[in-house]
Amino acid sequence: MTVVQDCSSVGASRFSDYLQRCRESRRLVLVIVAIALLLDNMLLTTVVPIIPEFLYEIRHPNETAADLMTAASTTTVTAPTPPPPCSSNPSGSQEYSSEPSTTVETSNVTTLSPQQVMQKKRHEDLIKETVPVGMMFASKAFVQLLANPIVGPLTHRIGYSIPMFTGFIIMFLSTLIFAFGRSYSVLFLARALQGIGSSCSSVSGMGMLAERYPDDKERGNAMGIALGGLALGVLIGPPFGGVMYEFVGKSAPFLILSALALGDGLLQLLMLQPGVVRQESDPPSLKTLIMDPYIVVAAGAITFANMGIAMLEPSLPIWMMDTMDAGRRVFCSARVKTILVTLCPLMFDDDVISDEWLYCRWLASLLGLIIIGICLMCIPLARSMNHLIVPNAGLGFAIGMVDSSMMPELGYLVDIRHTAVYGSVYAIGDVAFCLGFAIGPALSGTLVNSIGFEWMLFGIAILNFLYAPLMYLLRNPPTKEEKKVRLSGC
Repeated sequence: MTVVQDCSSVGASRFSDYLQRCRESRRLVLVIVAIALLLDNMLLTTVVPIIPEFLYEIRHPNETAADLMTAASTTTVTAPTPPPPCSSNPSGSQEYSSEPSTTVETSNVTTLSPQQVMQKKRHEDLIKETVPVGMMFASKAFVQLLANPIVGPLTHRIGYSIPMFTGFIIMFLSTLIFAFGRSYSVLFLARALQGIGSSCSSVSGMGMLAERYPDDKERGNAMGIALGGLALGVLIGPPFGGVMYEFVGKSAPFLILSALALGDGLLQLLMLQPGVVRQESDPPSLKTLIMDPYIVVAAGAITFANMGIAMLEPSLPIWMMDTMDAGRRVFCSARVKTILVTLCPLMFDDDVISDEWLYCRWLASLLGLIIIGICLMCIPLARSMNHLIVPNAGLGFAIGMVDSSMMPELGYLVDIRHTAVYGSVYAIGDVAFCLGFAIGPALSGTLVNSIGFEWMLFGIAILNFLYAPLMYLLRNPPTKEEKKVRLSGC
């Protein structure tokens, strides 16, 4: 009996030691943050192929081809009134009869074919759907935009683990509401609620990584992995949602996401042990960071890089339905985002990466903004699904270049110009991200109705071209002592 107790106590002690080592592991923290960003962005993009068509179906439940055929068959035209009948007199001249003329009217004569009537009505309905869909998609970013200035300073007072776990709880509730919501108002609430959860997860996650990885090179690699989780969620979200909606139904993809989120929450509860952890040093104020021009330039790059794809979120699926007669199956290719650039620092050994290469983040962002503009201008030229693959892939590749460069850059700027406390600066970074995803969908419907889908994308492409040269300001930013510390190798 004593031997059994000794063995059990030894086993419990070993498990406790193993658990403690896991809790102290930076890599496990990185995995938890990456999974949280993955699930958050899967939910963000899973709704893209589902919501437009689902809303169209619930707003037009009785619209069938037979109804449209009936509407087409009742289209009438009135034949022109023929001249009155003539009568001949003995002199051979013709006289018009004074009797009242009769009008011949034809009915059920179609001026448009039934197919043309159906296409016209569908086109008008789809254009009208762009505005409410855009407002719903933008609600998440607007709410997240309002929550970030609160979550950032809050992490300075209580640490990162409690806001991180709170983000999981809110995301779990939002996913369940998406699964069972059957009206526009309920789905709008779910999308807005997700914004609060995303603010907690993203700000806390990025701040946690910046704190656990103080070395700039290690931090860049760690954030590359975390942003790789974000990009992977964006990549697999649309096909996952489209396929599941097509073959299983609307609730199934959200129930699966809620189960995955529950697993991540249990991992956080076990490993992070949410609790209050106060910062030792005084953090810089949010106002001080916002007034820093270098932080503003880096944040602006994130905004403009993501604004284009945010405009595509509500308008591209509807444009495809309108111009390509695309159903929800082909929405799998509606939005493609690669994780290659976010993980590219990991392709090289630490001894191979030079400091000159590492500090060329400004150049990667500059090129990324240019590539984004080119890809946005190519999308309206597509005439089939195959034509969209290359510009969408290039768009995702370039966004990865900007995001994976500017997120570590924000942490670096705080290190050299302020105090190394990261909650507020990543709140600013997330605000920049949210601005793109708030302004983009909100303006998308209005711009499509006023200037058209093509000119909307041409306009945001031009803005990216104009903003790109500002990245040169980040080539060698001064420290708070006004000393240049950057290498000038690029």
